[in-house]
Amino acid sequence: MHTELIHQFEQTTQELLQILSSLSEKQLNTVPFEGSWTAGQVGEHLLKSYGVAEVLNGKVKPTERPIDEKVEEVKTLFLNFDIKMDSPEAIVPSEGLLEKAPMIASLETRIRQIQVVLEEADLSVTCLDFAIPEYGAFTRLEWIYFNVFHTQRHVHQLKNIVKELNRAKAGLAGK
Repeated sequence: MHTELIHQFEQTTQELLQILSSLSEKQLNTVPFEGSWTAGQVGEHLLKSYGVAEVLNGKVKPTERPIDEKVEEVKTLFLNFDIKMDSPEAIVPSEGLLEKAPMIASLETRIRQIQVVLEEADLSVTCLDFAIPEYGAFTRLEWIYFNVFHTQRHVHQLKNIVKELNRAKAGLAGK
């Protein structure tokens, strides 16, 4: 399970960084369609959510249940692309223009912090510094899966944003 999780985490975060890196500053800050975040806002939202690195390195206790008990429920929720979800206020992205290079660098730093926990820490312990109200406290393992599924959801969203930006660009080029 551990090797598979490392692979999923690396693959998912690399895909995220690749998509964001491929966009120009203008594309990063262009609203693709009404009601959507920009690609940059998606990146900033994920960056804020990766603050979970602090939780992963915070207070922990031994887990008194299966260490992966909440993984399937989180996976089912986040990978259901038919539902729209609202972001918790703490990780809602800002409204202003975002600069690509600093955002990518900050994402890479946070991803590496999580990766160190994934590769070196005891994933079976329960994190005590933050709990999502609907789920309660997560183990480190569950937090990392949460990040994988959350990122996969937003990679899906980014692909739709890029598709729409390319469609708009093609439409303008033809006029």
